[in-house]
Amino acid sequence: MDRLPRLVAAVMAMAAVATGAKAGDFSASYSWAGIPACEKISPAITLSGVPFGTKRLRVFMTDLDAPMFHHGGSVVGYYGDAEIKRGAIGYIGPCPPSGAHHRYTWTIEALDADGKTVGTTNVTQTFPP
Repeated sequence: MDRLPRLVAAVMAMAAVATGAKAGDFSASYSWAGIPACEKISPAITLSGVPFGTKRLRVFMTDLDAPMFHHGGSVVGYYGDAEIKRGAIGYIGPCPPSGAHHRYTWTIEALDADGKTVGTTNVTQTFPP
């Protein structure tokens, strides 16, 4: 009988991992590889731990070295995919002055069916790499 609570706890832990139910697990990664400066094609963004109930993702990029420049972004539907496809985000790509390197942060907000934010993650990289 004492195995039942452990079994239930194990199943619930697996379900949380499978659905991204734990808010602290939401993360993203990407690569600038193959993306030229000033390109308007967004990189593919790999997702993990997307919160349970996510229906859309609000994605935008900020230049930490020139925060007043608006790079744009998009809201895209979320259907359980582990990746936001290359080119799916409407934005102006990284375009630091010649010879400069800027730090860029992608912010991804997970939204539920009502548009409420159920999770947020950020990932920062330098461009050019």
